[in-house]
Amino acid sequence: MRRLIAAGTALTLVLASCAPLPEQASEKLPSPPGANQVTMSKVQDGKFLEFVGPRQQHTEAFLGVDDTNYFCLRSWVDTRTGEVAHQLYVEDSYYGSPYRWSGASEADGKPLRFIPISRNEISCDEGCSYADEFAAALPDDLLRAKHDAGLSVTFTSDTGKSLAVTVPARFIAEQLTAINATRSALAANAGTAATPAAPPQPAAQNPAPPAP
Repeated sequence: MRRLIAAGTALTLVLASCAPLPEQASEKLPSPPGANQVTMSKVQDGKFLEFVGPRQQHTEAFLGVDDTNYFCLRSWVDTRTGEVAHQLYVEDSYYGSPYRWSGASEADGKPLRFIPISRNEISCDEGCSYADEFAAALPDDLLRAKHDAGLSVTFTSDTGKSLAVTVPARFIAEQLTAINATRSALAANAGTAATPAAPPQPAAQNPAPPAP
């Protein structure tokens, strides 16, 4: 029980920080069949597998830079327990004062856990601009319930700004396909390791003679 609690705590800590990991901290792995747009990596010495779905712009790229104003699904699977956690990750770049993103909710207003990640000042030479990273924690049952219809999340800020993000159903389906295949493989490997191989049978002392 203590081991399971520790593993669950570790997964919570991974989920609480969705900042891009250093390249040397992860090992890219082939995507499972049917999830070609989802990248899978080992993180924290293989204790977790990280799944990152395709990126999509939520608004026009900031100053034409591709790596801005996008969202993606990110998930982690604990390789020891099979526990899974998901986030809707967002990068938002803009001019003006900091937006101070602070909340997230489903389309029907049901709140989701908001995860602040970072705020970076890009420049204040000719008016300030910022790059914010934040996320909404997505319960596994919610993501699975939305695999056919897609998911809409609205982020809100202390300054009155709002940002609506719609995750296409195909993004969710591919993410879950990758995770399901991996969890099944982990469970199968655990079962194989837990079942000892049958001992070899001793050779017969007096084998029967061949049939005439």
